[in-house]
Amino acid sequence: MIFTDTHTHLYSEAFDDDRIEIVKKAIDAGVQRFFLPAIDSAFTESMIALEEEFPEHMFLMTGLHPTHVKDNYLEEIAHVEEMLSKHKYYAIGEIGIDLYWDKSFVKQQQEAFRMQIKIAKREKLPIVIHCRDAFDEVFEILEEEKADELFGIFHCFTGSKEQALRAIGYNMKLGIGGVATFKNGKIDQFLNEIAIEHIVLETDAPYLAPVPFRGKRNESAYLINVATKLATIYNRSLAEIAEITTTNSKAVFGI
Repeated sequence: MIFTDTHTHLYSEAFDDDRIEIVKKAIDAGVQRFFLPAIDSAFTESMIALEEEFPEHMFLMTGLHPTHVKDNYLEEIAHVEEMLSKHKYYAIGEIGIDLYWDKSFVKQQQEAFRMQIKIAKREKLPIVIHCRDAFDEVFEILEEEKADELFGIFHCFTGSKEQALRAIGYNMKLGIGGVATFKNGKIDQFLNEIAIEHIVLETDAPYLAPVPFRGKRNESAYLINVATKLATIYNRSLAEIAEITTTNSKAVFGI
């Protein structure tokens, strides 16, 4: 079985003490493919270093995370453009709008999201969307930018069935992670009404660890716990979940 973690921050400081061991543990568990979303330019070197350490397993994205959109966001997007000319990337992400932590840069977040969508369309790359307390705002921009060449993943999807169907309508897969295992996560109540062809697996490590690790540092090996939950939801074998969701990830990232 080959599992694909479509969203993991293994380069983050949370893994500085045991990064190599954590990656090898995940690989031993069957997680063979890791897609690394960007945050901002401060993490570029550490992302590339991890890719160089595990070149057969790590696949990089570039982008500006909405919570890191500040007054210098145009410089950060210029860095995204620069990196696209220098290095191989498989998506623009994670990008989007986050109104949970700070609303003072909402206009800049919207502009950065639009700009990066346009870059993705130009480069024929998928986008990976971060959306927190901002479904209306994200959907508004997706509606403005919708096109055959706009596609990607709605990362850490936690919305309603209606929002799930709307996201799928914009050529987005739904990134399903630890929240699906939470008692109050709610998405498990309707996921079986969403065709599994629209689902990809993710951890968002080190965040949002699944049950029974909730509240602890998440890691990519715990993707198996998410997959096991989906096997129950969809009444499929674990091997089928691995095969289908990895195939779905290949449809997005092209690899």
